[in-house]
Amino acid sequence: MRTVAVLSLKGGVGKTTVVLGLASSAMRRGARTLVVDLDPQCNATATLDPADTGTTIAEVLETPRPTVLREAIAHSGWSDEVDVLVGSEELESLNDPAPDARRLGKLGRALEALSSLLAEDELPYQLVLLDCPPSLGRLTRSALVAADGALLVTEPTLYAVSGVNRAFDAVEETRDAHNPDLVPLGVVVNRVRPHSYEHQFRIAELRESFGSLIMPVALPDRLAVQQAQGACVPIHKWTTPGAREVSLAFNLLLARLLRTGGRGRHQAVNWPEHDEMNG
Repeated sequence: MRTVAVLSLKGGVGKTTVVLGLASSAMRRGARTLVVDLDPQCNATATLDPADTGTTIAEVLETPRPTVLREAIAHSGWSDEVDVLVGSEELESLNDPAPDARRLGKLGRALEALSSLLAEDELPYQLVLLDCPPSLGRLTRSALVAADGALLVTEPTLYAVSGVNRAFDAVEETRDAHNPDLVPLGVVVNRVRPHSYEHQFRIAELRESFGSLIMPVALPDRLAVQQAQGACVPIHKWTTPGAREVSLAFNLLLARLLRTGGRGRHQAVNWPEHDEMNG
């Protein structure tokens, strides 16, 4: 199981879009995926459209017992292969700016119990995506403590570039203080317009700062992304040309995430044999 924290410390750059696109790509490959919605805005939960649960991630963070975790997980409206650890607006009250180590470890302890919670006829999760809020409090730090990799999201704009630098610093600090196995998986640049001089300038600036950590595939700025999310449909099932372009980019991004563990280290991930990366 690979657990990936998806983060940015600037709002509005499409962090949840990246989580949903990766979940859609993994679903197309037949890989069982869990999306953990740590953002109090709950946009990932809304788009994945799970059945109602009596429990949410807020209760899991307070009481990380297996029974509580089980009650907070539901199948998404997309597929039984994509589950949701349901978000809650109550998370905002839990987002302490300076949490202690005991609180930071609760999410990780809960996720460690995932395999034992699954019924005998259910496959284990092969991918867990942690959708972090755009702030560096307990929620984002808990995700970094629980994850084995961190994917940073940015737009090719001035303020977003500044935010991804701060996010990278947070990854390094968490690794030094709490999670020595955490590695930066890369920086994905979202909403790129290829003919924009400003966008190309900012991408070059990012490459100068992050080098090979900049993902070789950028996500194009296409209206289809918002259309699919508004309809609660995976991007791979939206049939416009723009959606197909974005879907291919997510396929390539997911393949890259599976191949590398960050900083040149490689990690094997057990995925289904049928591969629909080009579908």
